[in-house]
Amino acid sequence: MEQKRIDKPAFLTSVAIILLVSIPLALSPDTAGEVLQNTYNYIAREFGVVYLMASVGANGFLIWLAFSRYGNAKLGAPEDSPEFDTLSWIAMLFCAGIGGGLIYWSVTEWAFYYQSPPFGAEPFSAEAADWASTYGMFHWGFTAWAFYCLPTLAVGYPYYVRKLKHMRFSNSCNYFLSKKEMGPTARLIDFLFIIAMVGGAATSLGFSTPMIAACIAWLFDIETSFSLEVGVMFLCMFLFAGSVWLGLKKGIKNLSDINLRVGLGLLLFILVAGPTAFLLKSSLNSIGILLQNIIRMNFYSDPFTNSNFVEDWTIFYWAWWIAFAPYVGMFVARISQGRTIRQIIVGMLLFGSLGCWIFYMVIGNYSLFLELEGIVDVTGIINEQNQSAAIVATLSQLPMPVIVISVFAVMAIIFAATTYDSASYTLASSATLHLPAGDDPARWHRVFWAFLLGLLPITLLFIGGLKVMQVVLLIVSLPILVVGVVMCVSLVKSLQEDIK
Repeated sequence: MEQKRIDKPAFLTSVAIILLVSIPLALSPDTAGEVLQNTYNYIAREFGVVYLMASVGANGFLIWLAFSRYGNAKLGAPEDSPEFDTLSWIAMLFCAGIGGGLIYWSVTEWAFYYQSPPFGAEPFSAEAADWASTYGMFHWGFTAWAFYCLPTLAVGYPYYVRKLKHMRFSNSCNYFLSKKEMGPTARLIDFLFIIAMVGGAATSLGFSTPMIAACIAWLFDIETSFSLEVGVMFLCMFLFAGSVWLGLKKGIKNLSDINLRVGLGLLLFILVAGPTAFLLKSSLNSIGILLQNIIRMNFYSDPFTNSNFVEDWTIFYWAWWIAFAPYVGMFVARISQGRTIRQIIVGMLLFGSLGCWIFYMVIGNYSLFLELEGIVDVTGIINEQNQSAAIVATLSQLPMPVIVISVFAVMAIIFAATTYDSASYTLASSATLHLPAGDDPARWHRVFWAFLLGLLPITLLFIGGLKVMQVVLLIVSLPILVVGVVMCVSLVKSLQEDIK
């Protein structure tokens, strides 16, 4: 019991952050929404290029690290073998890293690019369709997983190799914090982690909850409402609590394994039952466009027009991944003992990206097909109603729509659960003193965070709007950028010191 007692400063700080953010937003939603929007515009305009540079730097650093002499360094002792088999490891890192956001955006993200394409393309043109089918894969590809991979290595290496007694985000800067792991600088870094994790996780569930509610409303022929969305939120929270109570191996691992199979089964059904030839051709076309233009897309800053494409989309996504990165990195570090640095980099960048791409290539291009053929006015539904309604309209065109939408809703709930129970697990780990490698935080502690983390998503739903969620992500991600530079230097210094 002594090993699992609560770190009171970290625990109380985490609770205070959630309450201090949620309560003012709920009491003054109009004022809060306006302030947040002004903040977003300022940060995106003044600091947007920093996010673009960070994406290039993260990819370049990981490529160098994977092929350097440090690539064979293992997270653990030389004789340690991986705790989880490769398929379960991939399933857990994938489900923790993308949550319900992937199936929310993969169905309809193309519609925004089709109407307002990048690089000066004509809206609703064939060129716009090319970019629409491709840009989602870019935003959910290598850069996203590069941002996730950096803290995975920076947190995991000192924890497993240097035998730290706790797993916290401040581990990532361990080289500079040696013998001061509980000092004020370490506390500040962990404070930033808590803010980023709460904001990132809240936004992910804020996207997926209206989609789940829309599916339930269609299945039972009822009206969507804020009350229904809150009901869905509580349903998810109870599922989170149950999963996190069971622990890492029985709860999170099993849910991730199930959802990976459910997701692949649904995509296979859409591929076979839908316009198979179109899906294969458009997917191959998108891969070619992405590979041919990936450098251009990474460096695209749109300096000569006022389209705001980069600010509204690329910077939004990079901020989302950065905000999520400390939490995902800590969780993946926890499940990666016994794997080498090279294995982790290749696994996360390759398998993580491929998993996201498959969703965009199948379900995204199917939705685009319905628009191009005039079967469903997806862009019109989004403009007149919302994305959740467009998602349901897309799925309802498949054979056996009741079964398809039911499976889709269940998959979305499990994706949300695997994200939030992983977040609860990570936050409980961060607020626990002396957590040895392989041990879990106390059960009550994990369940406590599963419920408390639901407060901010409910508040964001109450305020409403995509822009509000974009703002939260951008604000909470900015200080993590600074820590990211320090963690990269810290990791290299530690590797140089340990590996002669």
